[in-house]
Amino acid sequence: MPPRLSCFSCCALLLGLPLAAAAQQADMPPAFDRPGIGLGTGIVPRGALALELGLPSVTRDRDPDGLRTRLTQADATLRTGLAAHWELQVSSSPWQHLRSRGPGQPATTARGSGDSIVGLKWAPAREDAEDRWALLATTTLARGNADFSEGRLSTLAATYEHDLGEHWTGALYASASGGGGQRSVTWSPSLSWAASDRVSAFVEAGFTRNRGEPDENIAGAGVTWMATPRIQLDASFDLGLDRDSPDLQAGLGMAIYFGPG
Repeated sequence: MPPRLSCFSCCALLLGLPLAAAAQQADMPPAFDRPGIGLGTGIVPRGALALELGLPSVTRDRDPDGLRTRLTQADATLRTGLAAHWELQVSSSPWQHLRSRGPGQPATTARGSGDSIVGLKWAPAREDAEDRWALLATTTLARGNADFSEGRLSTLAATYEHDLGEHWTGALYASASGGGGQRSVTWSPSLSWAASDRVSAFVEAGFTRNRGEPDENIAGAGVTWMATPRIQLDASFDLGLDRDSPDLQAGLGMAIYFGPG
């Protein structure tokens, strides 16, 4: 079993221990963090659990030298409440597949697991408030295979949401990451539209400034569908806005809420 998958499984077991004792504190699911560049302002109640899955996501790119790459990966995030307004997150990418091909060269492939990420989220406002915000601090555990590990990184992210009307919501997300000689800053505005109680759509843009590496600028859209009151399905994509950005990032996903009811 890959190291990251083992870490994720152990965390899932430990987080599940207090669920029975505190189950009555949770009712309806909060807003999920996927899909999109930013994150939601919802917090999973103490005694409940949310599992968010990428099924899978694909990134395609072609650099100025003609090297073509395609990264396919499956990822998972486990979220559980610690206390009022506080949430613990554990993320994993247990399976990744990278295919590369240069001009006039045969294709090469690599498979393996990625790094593990542990995060702490704080969201002081109610989800039904007109203005909402949240903070998420994460640290990366460099446990992935060499081809897919980014090393030790720490990230602080913030998101702010404002209801523009009955069906429209605007949001602004920003994050700063550093570690192992790497530094980057990302910000992303987005606009969401609730078509009904079950279907929503959004548009977004993302701008990342990297120290010592090319900047990345992308824009895209996505849709979510609440298949049941506790299960969300999603699809999204982002396109590169310049030659230094990934040509395409796209994926399908699912989010499941486990709580009493």
